[in-house]
Amino acid sequence: MTMTNPEITDALASAMPLSLAGFDPAAEGRRTGLVIVDEVNGFATVGAGALAPPVPNAQVADMVSETDRIARAFTAEGWPILAFLDTHIPGKPEPPYPSHCEAGTGEEELVPELKWLERDKNTTLVKKDCINGFVGAIREDGSNAVVDWVKARNITDLLVVGICTDICVMDFVLTSLSARNHDLMPGLVDIHVYDKGCSTYDLPRSVAEEAGLGATAAHPQNITHYMGLYFMASRGAQLVNAVTLPA
Repeated sequence: MTMTNPEITDALASAMPLSLAGFDPAAEGRRTGLVIVDEVNGFATVGAGALAPPVPNAQVADMVSETDRIARAFTAEGWPILAFLDTHIPGKPEPPYPSHCEAGTGEEELVPELKWLERDKNTTLVKKDCINGFVGAIREDGSNAVVDWVKARNITDLLVVGICTDICVMDFVLTSLSARNHDLMPGLVDIHVYDKGCSTYDLPRSVAEEAGLGATAAHPQNITHYMGLYFMASRGAQLVNAVTLPA
């Protein structure tokens, strides 16, 4: 008997449960920085590109709404924000994905709800040309924009949101955990991933096969979102189900 996607997600939760807890970015001793991963048109605005949702998607909409809510609270308090912008040189796609978020197309720009971050004095924008934001933040001289941002602001905790949970978000989180463990960011204590602040794309197997992509291209949203959270937690990330913000 074939299981439905919700049934598979429930089975995963039963076999590999997640531990999620509330997070207070202003708790005593914390200096929290918000990291927003790739909430750009090419990934999160309906119909904006090859990798954008073709129709409205509740998980993506919730991610953007929660990100906006948290970012506005952060900047009101003068807390630091770093936003990654997936930005590629035209004609140089990133395997295995089709061309997306090419510079000058508008796909690489923040979604309309977050465009205000471009003018926000507390926000640092980092363009990246690869899945892994930590790697994409390496400059020509070998320095790293993320490492420098964390050090310069004495950040002890990162709160991470964005898209895709199991791809760009996960790659950034896992690499940042390794960088922390190897003292590249000595003051960094914990990396927190907010469940509702993250999302991924939905490509059911039937749709993948009809499009000629093959069964292995299937990417059911809820299942892959759960898997991304699981693997980040298994490597030491703290999973968050609620963020306490100043009134």
